[in-house]
Amino acid sequence: MQKSFLIVLIVAALGAFAIYQFMPTLPAYIAFAAGAMIAGVVFILLPDAQAQATETEYTGPTMTLYVGNLPYRVHEGEVKILFGEFGPVNSVRLVRDRKTGRRKGFGFVEMSEAGAKKAMTKLNDFTFQERTLKVREAKTQDGEGQEKGDE
Repeated sequence: MQKSFLIVLIVAALGAFAIYQFMPTLPAYIAFAAGAMIAGVVFILLPDAQAQATETEYTGPTMTLYVGNLPYRVHEGEVKILFGEFGPVNSVRLVRDRKTGRRKGFGFVEMSEAGAKKAMTKLNDFTFQERTLKVREAKTQDGEGQEKGDE
């Protein structure tokens, strides 16, 4: 957020300066107002560009990981950031109790196969928010790990 505000402030100042240079007879306050409007447009469009860049789904080989012993208050976004350090993350599903809606302390992360292998190595027994994570390849319902041909 602070980075975006700084960008908008710089764009407003540069826009006001450029407008004032091209039209020196224009009062400075009008040039600044025009620069601020340009900056507003940049501010509106900037978060959308960042969201589109981060929301693209990985289409190569993927693996689903089981993540156990998660803190009960953790959010999907925090888990996505943690696992995103090792490769592209397609989805994070934290399991909730059907009756109470409370998280059960485990979930599943679907991510690139290469990233998942790195994440399993680095994050298994890793302390995250005062909990020691257990990270394994997720099992299918027939009890075996997912293979490329099983999907």
